[in-house]
Amino acid sequence: MKMLKPLMAAMLLVVGTAGAATAADFEVLMLNKGTDGKTMGFSPSFLRIEPGDTVTFIPVDRGHNAETILDMIPDAAPHWKGRIDETFTVTLTVPGLYGFKCMPHFAMGMVGLIEVGDDRSNLTALMNVRLSGKAQARMMELFAKTSPRP
Repeated sequence: MKMLKPLMAAMLLVVGTAGAATAADFEVLMLNKGTDGKTMGFSPSFLRIEPGDTVTFIPVDRGHNAETILDMIPDAAPHWKGRIDETFTVTLTVPGLYGFKCMPHFAMGMVGLIEVGDDRSNLTALMNVRLSGKAQARMMELFAKTSPRP
C-alpha cells in the first residue's frame, strides 16, 4: 500500500498535465509597419490554431492594442481587450473565427483574424459585419485565407 500511493500520485500528475502539454502559444506583433508592407499591422495578421492554444500580442511599436471586433467572434466566446502598449495573452477555447483589431488604428486597417479549430461556421456572419475605412478590405483578404485543413 505504501508503494501504491506514490505511484498513484505520479500517475495523476502525468494525466493532469497531459492536456496542458499539447497547448501552443503563438505570438502576434503589433507594428507601425506590418511585414506585408502595409502601415499599421499585426504580424502575422492571420493565425490558424487549435482550441486551448494561447495568443500573445506584443506591442513592438508604441500606441497599439489588440481586442475583439464586435460581432466578429463565435457566439459562445468571450470578448477580450488588451490595453495600449501592454503585452496581452488570451487563451482561445471556442472553435470558430475571431476578428480582432487595434482600436487606435482600426480605420487604417489594423485588423487580424484567428481561425480556432476546424469550425468556420461563423464565416458568413463575420463577412456581413461592415467595418470602417481600410479595415473592410483587409479583413476580406484575411477571410480568403480560411480554408479546410489538409
